[in-house]
Amino acid sequence: MKILIIGSGGREHVIAWKAARSPKVDKMYCAPGNAGIAEYAECVNIGAMEFEKLAAFAKEKGIDLTIVGMDDPLVGGIVDVFETQGLRIFGPRKDAAILEGSKAFSKDLMKKYHIPTAAYENFTDPQKALACLETARFPIVLKADGLALGKGVLICQNLEEAREGVREIMLDKKFGQAGNQMVIEEFMTGREVSVLSFVDGKTIRIMTSAQDHKRAKDKDQGLNTGGMGTFSPSPFYTEEVDTFCKQYIYQQTVDAMAAEGRTFQGIIFFGLMLTEDGPKVLEYNARFGDPEAQVVLPRMKNDIIEVFEACIDGTLDRIDLQFEDNAAVCVVLASDGYPVSYEKGFPIHGLEHFKGSEDYFVFHAGTCFKNGEVVTNGGRVLGVTAKGKDLKEAREHAYQAVELVEFQNKYYRHDIGKAIDEV
Repeated sequence: MKILIIGSGGREHVIAWKAARSPKVDKMYCAPGNAGIAEYAECVNIGAMEFEKLAAFAKEKGIDLTIVGMDDPLVGGIVDVFETQGLRIFGPRKDAAILEGSKAFSKDLMKKYHIPTAAYENFTDPQKALACLETARFPIVLKADGLALGKGVLICQNLEEAREGVREIMLDKKFGQAGNQMVIEEFMTGREVSVLSFVDGKTIRIMTSAQDHKRAKDKDQGLNTGGMGTFSPSPFYTEEVDTFCKQYIYQQTVDAMAAEGRTFQGIIFFGLMLTEDGPKVLEYNARFGDPEAQVVLPRMKNDIIEVFEACIDGTLDRIDLQFEDNAAVCVVLASDGYPVSYEKGFPIHGLEHFKGSEDYFVFHAGTCFKNGEVVTNGGRVLGVTAKGKDLKEAREHAYQAVELVEFQNKYYRHDIGKAIDEV
């Protein structure tokens, strides 16, 4: 098979790494890709939102399967464009990707189908949003409705912060058009857990759990980011939690989308909050989480291409999804200053240490080639992932591996997976 992957981050790198292990794959391309993905795929200089160019390329090269890693092209309707031209592609159509593309839609869906989530209200008028805050209980959560690179959620401790948040989102358009509508939501307390799943429209197969670290600095301080590290499995995702979610959240979401005439085929990412009142949905994503994929996919035993094809063909019920009985931890190496401002173009040293290893890996997020060298090219530069027999050992291995890589302005959190010490 000839495969095309769309995207350029750590998520797409781990998909490429996993796909390269499939005996079904003969040739792989990635648009636009990065320096790490280039080890497995031929990188093509076409942007992820250039749908017609991508479709023309897929036809020209005789691509058998296109895999979309990123949220923007999915929400923009790339799957519809490819399918209209008779091209086989993995991911939800535009009418289903709205599950991630609009927080207001997803909250209304959960309310309608009695899927546990936080109390909320949707607003298109900033003045009405500001008026709502006058009687709100704090802390409170403000969410830009659309895609905002994982940064469109503000937790406000008091009325003054909340008013400023409404201004940033709806008036100043800090997150662009994503702020045309806004959700004001009750603040939930508890452990956050990420659960990824494969969906074929009717059947859902749950992957192993993971836990993300969104804040830029140690002890969950600093600004929200796209993710500074992850671990899998989450010790807080117990059998009791799993049973509840399977009964009240997972299948209900798939069935709800089908009932709305928005059949979902692809990845549903469930962001869960384990509250005192039981698990509740924080948010949905319509693709693999990044960096969650970097700890989940290395533990998955299955041929990922077979699973992708089963999702497209509606035969996921025949797939027995299996994961290794171990643990993985990913530490993101970022450029100092991320997520606000940072410099690029610094050479990266030490990548050769990861060649051929089955216990620790380096997945590229923001890298490129310059004068024959791999250099930094983004805020999140690399994801260093390591396995271990348990979370403690995986964490030790990950931080040992972090020391193997060097670049100017290298920054990372020192407490990824620290929560496991509390179990």
